[in-house]
Amino acid sequence: MAAISFKNIIKRYGAGKTAVQVIHDVSAEIQSGEFVVIVGPSGCGKSTLLRMVAGLEAISAGTISIGERVVNDLEPAERDIAMVFQNYALYPHMTVFDNMAYGLKIAKVSKEEIRTRVEKAAGILELMPYLDRKPRALSGGQRQRVAMGRAIVRQPQVFLFDEPLSNLDAKLRAQTRLEIQKLHRELGITSLFVTHDQVEAMTLAQRMIVMHGGVMEQFGTPEEVYNRPATTFVASFIGSPPMNLLTHVPGVDAGVTLGIRPEHLDVGAQGWSLQVEAVELLGAERLLYCRMGEDKLIVRTHEDQPAPKIGDTIHAQPRASRLHHFDTATGKRLEISQETVDYLNL
Repeated sequence: MAAISFKNIIKRYGAGKTAVQVIHDVSAEIQSGEFVVIVGPSGCGKSTLLRMVAGLEAISAGTISIGERVVNDLEPAERDIAMVFQNYALYPHMTVFDNMAYGLKIAKVSKEEIRTRVEKAAGILELMPYLDRKPRALSGGQRQRVAMGRAIVRQPQVFLFDEPLSNLDAKLRAQTRLEIQKLHRELGITSLFVTHDQVEAMTLAQRMIVMHGGVMEQFGTPEEVYNRPATTFVASFIGSPPMNLLTHVPGVDAGVTLGIRPEHLDVGAQGWSLQVEAVELLGAERLLYCRMGEDKLIVRTHEDQPAPKIGDTIHAQPRASRLHHFDTATGKRLEISQETVDYLNL
């Protein structure tokens, strides 16, 4: 396993005045053995960044290092990485064993070593009963495990996952996430995992890179990103439902956006006066979609609390210690002292 270093990475398509820049000056240090998730909406540049690590996309400027080597000009086969794709990319005419062994055969690894590596990987992934089957006889989750097994047997320094769970249904995605966590605990190989699913990112990541428009908005642990979002984009993207972002709260300075997560508003006799516009029941909790003047916001309540009706007026008290402040123009986080928060009389 090896560390990965991004230094001022830029990616452009085209040249001159018609060039389109899709990655903007990304720098990050990923530790050896770390599991890092790159998350963001479609078109944000997350897969492009991963493909530059893999050598499938050229780098326009900056350097990428794997371990001690700068890999900008190395071919994919020279980078000591293994990639797991969204579409499995299995050979339909080969058995599970042969699919997992194929790269090792090309590399002229001995038959004994191939069998040892394949059976070890199959044991980790619970694929031993399926080694003689063809991919068409497997479920989607099993096919994805074969694709991961093919990567494991290569014993690379780095695993690259490009949205590998997006073709699975919700139950299989959850199950496979647990398998990937277990796999990383057992092997400890440095891993980059791309997804557009923020729940997947929060579940898997030791640290996460949040991308938006080709810019790295934040790099931190899931707890850091959730509890102290660096920008309004991160605040609205990470968390389900997203953070409420309010621009018309009385007493708040002009140019400041106030942030509060739905679970940090306490319904009671005091607080902001809100009009309920919709109620969504989610089993053990309810989401109340409300309006406060020109702002819309969501309040999360428990099932054992009284359920308001559409059109009712309720009061919700924001927890002062859980308020976030952002520059409305730039979207960047502002550090506001607790004394300043007293303007809300909380």
